[in-house]
Amino acid sequence: MDNMRNKAGGGPAGTPQTPGMGRREFLRRAGLLAAAAAVPGVPGGHAVAAGGGAATATDIVMADALELSGWISARKLSCREVMNAFLDHIERVNPVVNALVSLQDREQLLKQADERDTQLARGQYLGWMHGLPQAPKDLTNTADIPTTNGSPIFKDYVPRQDSIMVERMRRSGAIMIGKSNTPEFGLGSVCYNTVFGITRNAYDPGRNAGGSSGGAAVALATRMLPVADGSDMMGSLRNPAAYNNVFGFRPSQGRVPFGPTGEVFFQQMAYEGPMARSVRDLAMLLSVQAGHDARTPLSIDQDPAIFTASLQRDFSGTRIGWMGDYRGYLPMESGVLELCREALKGFEAIGCVVEEAMPDYPMAQLWDTWLTLRHFTIAGLGGGLYADPAKRALMKPELIWEIEGGLKLGATEVWQASVQRSKWYEALRRLFETYDYLVLPTAQVFPFDAGLHWATEVAGRPMDTYHRWMEVVIGGTLAGLPIINVPAGFDARGLPMGLQVIGRAQADRAVLQLAHAYEQATRWVQQRKPALL
Repeated sequence: MDNMRNKAGGGPAGTPQTPGMGRREFLRRAGLLAAAAAVPGVPGGHAVAAGGGAATATDIVMADALELSGWISARKLSCREVMNAFLDHIERVNPVVNALVSLQDREQLLKQADERDTQLARGQYLGWMHGLPQAPKDLTNTADIPTTNGSPIFKDYVPRQDSIMVERMRRSGAIMIGKSNTPEFGLGSVCYNTVFGITRNAYDPGRNAGGSSGGAAVALATRMLPVADGSDMMGSLRNPAAYNNVFGFRPSQGRVPFGPTGEVFFQQMAYEGPMARSVRDLAMLLSVQAGHDARTPLSIDQDPAIFTASLQRDFSGTRIGWMGDYRGYLPMESGVLELCREALKGFEAIGCVVEEAMPDYPMAQLWDTWLTLRHFTIAGLGGGLYADPAKRALMKPELIWEIEGGLKLGATEVWQASVQRSKWYEALRRLFETYDYLVLPTAQVFPFDAGLHWATEVAGRPMDTYHRWMEVVIGGTLAGLPIINVPAGFDARGLPMGLQVIGRAQADRAVLQLAHAYEQATRWVQQRKPALL
């Protein structure tokens, strides 16, 4: 599809277009976009021009989420048209990449789309996601769609209620069409499980998609979803975003409440958040996901509408600390550091000053802290299943290893790990006295063979656990800071990579503002689309 559009200069096949004219300008002249008509409830949105030509199915799936939302809000596109366009596209693309699972009956989805159209006809606009198809990650509860957690233990499990995040997306008008694939219980940065199989990279289906929000990232990159959601303990919103040339945001601890759940105080390592093809779309999805919920007492009580405001900001003189590979501590595949250093020019282009930076902390200690707290958390979450021999027999070895590691821990070991985690946060807080943001690669290796369970070696150094090859992401997790993956470009093989941008505690909007400015300077999502399109 995209090849045909490129040969025609960016417009629909057979339609003349002035050389050098961008897609948005072409659509404007063709009457598909209003000149600057703001859509109610959609900051900066645009509607299909009144009396203009109808958008094609290709235009619908290729549009940014805010653009699409504007068309729906202005009633220049029906929710049924949007749903049909996405379902047709999914039928063509999903068999190649296996990103979306538990897809729902088409007629039922069209019935829901018709209901959204009826609501609009009587003036009932639910929010900026009104009529947009959404497929929550298969770790988050959906009351009417199976939530398998990628595990045969839960392959037929349908929760009795939605997660808080899903509740909020439905309230904003989204239609749940299925789920996005994830590894078993979200463990590992390679997206495969025995229930649904392997999710493949959007840019090279022979390679892995990253994880654990791999299905979300691939569905987003291949335009099967306008926006996507995921969760992140060990880079699960960042690594797959880097591997598929999109944006993935791990918000501040407590920004997006996780629940309902039976334990609300110790689960402080993994949280949910947004993914998108533009930072503006991502911020709008965060405005839906974020906000205090009384069921989660540690959630941040701040108006999420702050994420709907303009992201424009002057970054002249902003200081960025480049942490790289922590001065050689982390092994990196050849080409990763070079590509990421080149990508730093995107920050310099918007006026930032980039300098080498290094936290004052023993990095080997950070890994030991990580192992202890991760074992502790996963043993708490999965220990009950492990205690049942029949269920244990259905678990993958990595999950069993994590739980057994947790069962061996003593209370003082967990306490000391929390003390070390606090010292790490303090080391970064001191670094933020000098720098406004910290940056480092999102992954230590490029996407590798989709059939491999994990990278057993990086730059000649053996990896001693199934997740050691993603050690680069644990610093941001343990500090509880807001972190976004921004695309860093592609290597000579056409494989994507990303950068992690870390901000001060609870400075989520400031991180999004920098990412937005970087996006305008680099435009990687627009420049390099997957060949599948």
